[in-house]
Amino acid sequence: MSQNRPKKTKWVTHLQRVRHIRINAIDRIFNSQQLAKAGKTPYDIVHTNGIVSLRHYLSKAPAADALRQPDRYRVPLVIVPPLAVNMLIYDLFPERSLVSYLTAQGFNVYLIDWGEPSLKQTDYGVSTYVELLLPEFIQQVRRHSGEQELSLHGWSLGGAFALIYTALFQDQHIRNLVILGAPIDTHQSGYTGKFYQLLHRRSLWVRRHTNIRLHRFPSRFFHVNGIINTLGFKLTDPIGNLSGYWELLTKLHDREYVINHATSSAFIDHMLAYPGGVMRDVILKFWIDNELSTGRMQLGDRVAYLSDINSALIAFGGSKDNIVTQSAVQPLLDLVGSTDKNFALVPGGHMGIVSGSKAPESVWKKTAEWLSQRSH
Repeated sequence: MSQNRPKKTKWVTHLQRVRHIRINAIDRIFNSQQLAKAGKTPYDIVHTNGIVSLRHYLSKAPAADALRQPDRYRVPLVIVPPLAVNMLIYDLFPERSLVSYLTAQGFNVYLIDWGEPSLKQTDYGVSTYVELLLPEFIQQVRRHSGEQELSLHGWSLGGAFALIYTALFQDQHIRNLVILGAPIDTHQSGYTGKFYQLLHRRSLWVRRHTNIRLHRFPSRFFHVNGIINTLGFKLTDPIGNLSGYWELLTKLHDREYVINHATSSAFIDHMLAYPGGVMRDVILKFWIDNELSTGRMQLGDRVAYLSDINSALIAFGGSKDNIVTQSAVQPLLDLVGSTDKNFALVPGGHMGIVSGSKAPESVWKKTAEWLSQRSH
């Protein structure tokens, strides 16, 4: 009898494992939103125009109560996201949430949520965001917080928006700029940069020999829906994405792993649309003409000069970022008029520098320490 017990126990364990795999697989396929732990830090909506909204993260985030020192810093911090990404990137896990971390450190944190643009917003261009929306929402931060001086935190295209806004309006009350992976000199961005250089050379020939001009094409021709953006993001690391799903299959018995995979996918699998006008501007102004590398950007009849920026500035580049490489970000320091400016090369790819496993120690901590000395 005793000889049969180990076999029986092993069989029961096997059945339990199969049951866990079945339950986890069903939940991952059909109940992934309930599984995901992203987006749990509480906030209030303090202003909206119907599409764009302004979030104010509450000073006592549950995951950070024990660490928080309330209202330690006078200067509010405004997060300016890029387009196409959903806002879960800033609040991905309860234990790995940028907004929760920053509120825990004593910063008054706001975030501009660009919403989910549709074809109704396809005519929105870079100038729409920089000249109309950013001024509106920055003014609302000032009204709500009662403070004129602000810090802006911009990742990727959001970093470019923050820089162009500060330069165009010469806003002397933008005290600090935190810029992550912003496309300053796109032609120096590795193999992608070489492709942009090729586009530039071809466009010069087209401009000399034809009357074809991209800016004359209707913006709806350039509109990119969310599914295409999701696919494009995954294609930047196809092997990594495929291996992630393979690992999920091998660990379907592990509930915690399945939950973490669902949480990461809540961001990666739900990219948002790029308005056609913005996509056209990105192609022309960032990829082909590489305007910011010259220290200026033309917006209609107005020109933003990066040399007019005097804010304290820190820029981060990801050591494994193959979308906006270190060489594409670092030239910013030579273009701004700031005297207090720093560059930091940190571990991670384009997404990793914002929410990767190493970001809390390598980026968030450095950001908080840097801001703490400049936010009183």
